[in-house]
Amino acid sequence: MFGCHRATYIQVQQPRPDALRFVQSLCRDAFEKGVRYFFPDAVLSPRAEAAAFQPALTLHPADGGLDLEWMGVNYRQERTARPLSSDERRMMAAVGAVISARYQSIVSAEPVAKLHLLEGLPEDRYVSAFLDPVGSGDVLAQAIGVLRQSSLITYESRRISTGVILVNDDLDAGRRAVPYDAALMSIKRFHRLCDGLHTVFLVNAAGMLVDLVDVERYAKSCGSAVLPAPGPERYRAHSLATAGGGNVCLVLSPNGEIKIFAGGVQALHFLEGRWHITDLLEKYARFHEAVGDSAIAERLFVVALNLAEARRGALFIVLDEGASAAGMVAPEDLLDDHKPNHATRAHYLLRDRTVVELEPTILQSIAGVDGGIVLDRRGRLLAFGAILRTNGASLAALEGGRSTAAMYASRFGLALKVSEDGFVSFYRSGVRVWEI
Repeated sequence: MFGCHRATYIQVQQPRPDALRFVQSLCRDAFEKGVRYFFPDAVLSPRAEAAAFQPALTLHPADGGLDLEWMGVNYRQERTARPLSSDERRMMAAVGAVISARYQSIVSAEPVAKLHLLEGLPEDRYVSAFLDPVGSGDVLAQAIGVLRQSSLITYESRRISTGVILVNDDLDAGRRAVPYDAALMSIKRFHRLCDGLHTVFLVNAAGMLVDLVDVERYAKSCGSAVLPAPGPERYRAHSLATAGGGNVCLVLSPNGEIKIFAGGVQALHFLEGRWHITDLLEKYARFHEAVGDSAIAERLFVVALNLAEARRGALFIVLDEGASAAGMVAPEDLLDDHKPNHATRAHYLLRDRTVVELEPTILQSIAGVDGGIVLDRRGRLLAFGAILRTNGASLAALEGGRSTAAMYASRFGLALKVSEDGFVSFYRSGVRVWEI
């Protein structure tokens, strides 16, 4: 019997064997497509038929890769750069869980009550399952839908920015509360009620819009003051609001980027038409390990993320041996060059200073000078606005050339590149280690 409620029950007959094989083939194709979407640099290869058919995904780490069993087929996943992180394996499991649930809803002979799993874009469902692996993910999927539609709207010729915190409890919604869903798009001034940066909506576990709050004040009420990894200063309160209790925060930034915070860090972001797993904990851990000094690593990491939010390009180079600077930077650009000339008159302001001594705002300011900032392992500034040189040729630290400069300089230490499209990349030994 059909009704108007979204959880409509439909009696489904058991598919014929040929139809069942066709559905299983579609599910395998959907899984492979989902893996390619989130892991374009990974190779997923079918190996052989599995010993027994199982509609659920199983993962087995092996030799730097993964062995997978999915819908009666054994797969091998490999990536040359690095093995999948715990968050990436979690996303792969989320892809399998969503497709498995859809498969069960199609082939089950029992009444089906989860037709909503077939709604929306598949990648949005994978994201909601990643964030809420044991729940239905409906509230998350609806919130993502609201922000997706909001990103297509302008108000008074300006991009919309907005945000919402999905609270992991049943806050009293009151009798007049409405669901936080796409229907809100019909309210002309809805998007002017909060900006996502300072104010956000509160939505309870049932998906009802219950309040409008100041982000910093709400974060303080959550009781957590420690983050598992540093992040951009603009979104520190958003991270703190999700550091405990299972809350999830979604923000549509003024740049048109959708950010999702969970567990005290940015977990995912939607940029340039696709979702990206931020993997902030592991990437910061690898950068911190390479730098070796906590204060220097945190300062550079936060400043780079702040610059990315402002869509300002920059290049930071940490040399293993400070003496290497003389071979890649023009003498007049070195801060310890005492020759009097017009170009270096102001160098004394930054001579013998370290990145830890400088306020982040000052470091961000000098990073805006065309060229790169060169440091030694103690964090001491060796040069800023430096155009790197190799074999007599200049490597302009501008967008495009900045990547070349980062790869070259990382042969002598570490390089942290910020691009003007909002990405931060870490280079070591001439190769890119990660990108956020």
